[in-house]
Amino acid sequence: MSDAVSDALPTSKHLRMLTRYKAWANEIIFSMVASLPYEEAIRPRQTPFGNMVHTLNHVYVIDAVFQAHMLGREHGYTARNTPDHPPLDELRNAVRILDAWYVDFSAALTADELERTVHFEFIGGGHGAMTCQEMIFHVVNHGSYHRGFVSGMLYQAGITRKATDLTVFIRDVVRTH
Repeated sequence: MSDAVSDALPTSKHLRMLTRYKAWANEIIFSMVASLPYEEAIRPRQTPFGNMVHTLNHVYVIDAVFQAHMLGREHGYTARNTPDHPPLDELRNAVRILDAWYVDFSAALTADELERTVHFEFIGGGHGAMTCQEMIFHVVNHGSYHRGFVSGMLYQAGITRKATDLTVFIRDVVRTH
């Protein structure tokens, strides 16, 4: 890895904060989606994954795929999303468990483990190689990207969205503890 790239990556302290941020932001998004009538949460919309719950399911699938990569085990997925999504409460619980795993995993990683390169096959084809640090940064960034889609759908549903920005997390959670 070039020095310019490695210098741009977050430190283990930052990764711990980012995984906590991810869990916090996911809880807010799931709370907002759960406040809707379920029919509204699964209403077809102009978005790549069709509705709010299926979009959140995609994020879960990718998080589980990268968890499996870091643990050196098979993930069992053949696509970046499942054909159907589980009920919202079931998905929310699964996301909470996986978010807690990422928080604990990132907190326990040593500097060497952060830099450990993992070789894997992308679901869409092709070989990949990323460090654990890069994988964790990816899942945090990927989740933020798709929570943005869900925020747009919440706006379409008439919901006043709560902020899930990193700046708000730093102000309200990191700086208050």
